Amino acid sequence: MQKPRVYITRVLPAKGMQLIQDHCQMEVWPDELPPSREEILTRVPGVAGILSLLTDKIDAEVMKAAGSQLRVISNYAVGYNNIDIKAATERGIAVGNTPGILTDATADFAFALMLTVGRRILEAARTVRSGQWQTWGPSILLGSDFVGATLGLIGFGRIGHAMAKRASGFDMRVLYSDAGAEPAYDAKAAHLDTLLRESDFISLHVPLTADTHHLISTSAFEKMKSNAILINTARGEIVDPAALYDALKNRRIFGAALDVTEPEPLPMDSPLLELDNLIICPHIASASVITRENMAIKAVQNLLAGIRGEPLPNIVNPQIYE
Repeated sequence: MQKPRVYITRVLPAKGMQLIQDHCQMEVWPDELPPSREEILTRVPGVAGILSLLTDKIDAEVMKAAGSQLRVISNYAVGYNNIDIKAATERGIAVGNTPGILTDATADFAFALMLTVGRRILEAARTVRSGQWQTWGPSILLGSDFVGATLGLIGFGRIGHAMAKRASGFDMRVLYSDAGAEPAYDAKAAHLDTLLRESDFISLHVPLTADTHHLISTSAFEKMKSNAILINTARGEIVDPAALYDALKNRRIFGAALDVTEPEPLPMDSPLLELDNLIICPHIASASVITRENMAIKAVQNLLAGIRGEPLPNIVNPQIYE
């Protein structure tokens, strides 16, 4: 019996690739950079499944090009704003994602960014390498304290809970803004405005939606403390880059760290790259060996279940089964 055809938009960790090869006839985009839209539209006709990354726009046109036999789109990510969920649901196509697996890796990274910006670690390392280290001094590279400080979490799902757990080890007060979220680790619910005004550290953990697009804008920065530090490991578009630049340039807040940007990758002529109180990383919060491997396995499990017509282990649009 012929194996079903699938299109994979990037080479995955080896265990995931082996699972696909065992059960499917696969075509894989081999390059590090994502395939072009034209490439995707050329390759998907006739496939039963697509395994995509956040960089790949899978919309109604791609689904139509694939054909009526397309059963599943599996995203190698927790987020899925790159996929037209409405269009997939209308066509009865299951969409899967990989929640839970990258929770700890992402929380570890977000907390590491907080520590790095707060204690000015990169600035200190650059001072040494540039030959500016002259002596010890009581006012050199003063940073933030964590014990007793307030951490504000915008979004209090799995990763938000993991952040609160880590903050408890630093004896931090934790506030969260997330309607309907379950309290945990002594974190207290707060209105967003209250959180912005009272937090020393603010970490973003919400999905990108119409409501969260540029949620952190000029008005949000105006509410923050002058010593506030902003961390974004969620989606770049949640923060208005022009407002962020203005807040950092004018020392309206102490500092920020981004693992995600608008756009991605950030162009080299971006004014954000001129700032010494901003850290920018290339979207690597989940980039641990085990996490990325487990994400691949989960994404492939979703893919294979969808091809077999079985419920996906992690489905975004369960209404297709109704």
